[in-house]
Amino acid sequence: MTIKIINALLTVIYGIGGALVLYYVLNKIAELLPGKWEHRVKPYLYILPAFAAIGLYLIYPTVQTIVYSFANASSTQFVGLDNYTNLLSSNAFRSTLLNTLLWIAFAPVITIIAGLLIAVLTDRFRPRAEKSAKTIFFLPMAISAVGAGTIWRLMYAANPPTQDQVGLLNGVVTAFGGTPVAWLQLSQGRLNSFLLMVIFLWAQVGFSMVLLSAAIKGVPGDTLEAARIDGASEVQVFFRVVVPQIWGTVITVYITVLIGVMKIFDIVYVMTNGNYNTNIIGTQFFNELFTNFNNGHAAAIVVMLLVAILPVLVFQIRHARSEGATR
Repeated sequence: MTIKIINALLTVIYGIGGALVLYYVLNKIAELLPGKWEHRVKPYLYILPAFAAIGLYLIYPTVQTIVYSFANASSTQFVGLDNYTNLLSSNAFRSTLLNTLLWIAFAPVITIIAGLLIAVLTDRFRPRAEKSAKTIFFLPMAISAVGAGTIWRLMYAANPPTQDQVGLLNGVVTAFGGTPVAWLQLSQGRLNSFLLMVIFLWAQVGFSMVLLSAAIKGVPGDTLEAARIDGASEVQVFFRVVVPQIWGTVITVYITVLIGVMKIFDIVYVMTNGNYNTNIIGTQFFNELFTNFNNGHAAAIVVMLLVAILPVLVFQIRHARSEGATR
């Protein structure tokens, strides 16, 4: 433990010290320039490290991945579009895409609905009870996806009927005289995929609830009172007054959760590793790269995911700009 603490302190000291030295050197370089050039160039020198980091850690890997997606498994020879055609013509990969689409279609919407419902209900509590309730719902956000998966493995655990059940759900089932159910193997109708979504919802509803609750509290009270005076019911007030005024936050939360769903990996990997018809893009990429050692297929999966996410990111940027322009 002492060595870890020392290493952490040295990392902080060297990191901060290195940054100070770097910017000191850049400042001195700017001061060597004649006349107005110092003030013209200095801002660009200050942002140069950030741009260099973006280029090294984001742009270069992206370009390299796109190039590898047109190469063979060992990235030694170009094979054109073979990686894409092989994947898209595979029944297993098409099943993976369908599972991913199910996650995209259901998980973000249910997260928004559940977060909105909890936000509305807790806002009616007394202040102290409201804080306690929101804290409880937000706590799963502090747990990593791997930790959440480990916890829920105990919820879904199934032992043979002759053994004691350690899983909560099967404990309830057997308590009422039923037989244990292998929940994670219920591939019929992809029920096990929906059971995995429950874990994601458990971890993300708190995030949705906090943002939506803040937006609801920002709705002017006079508009609510005016609607009630006009004879609107509480349901009408919510859907016709509150929701339109928090719609920007709803869209923002939805897109944020959607991006998280599109790159989900940890929960599925921990729970099933994509077995029992639960495979998704994230686990498919991992298995192609580290199990099948097929760099070409792995890179092609990443490129397809990147192409799918780009429209969402563009919409998010435009939405954020339009929200800023209207304020």
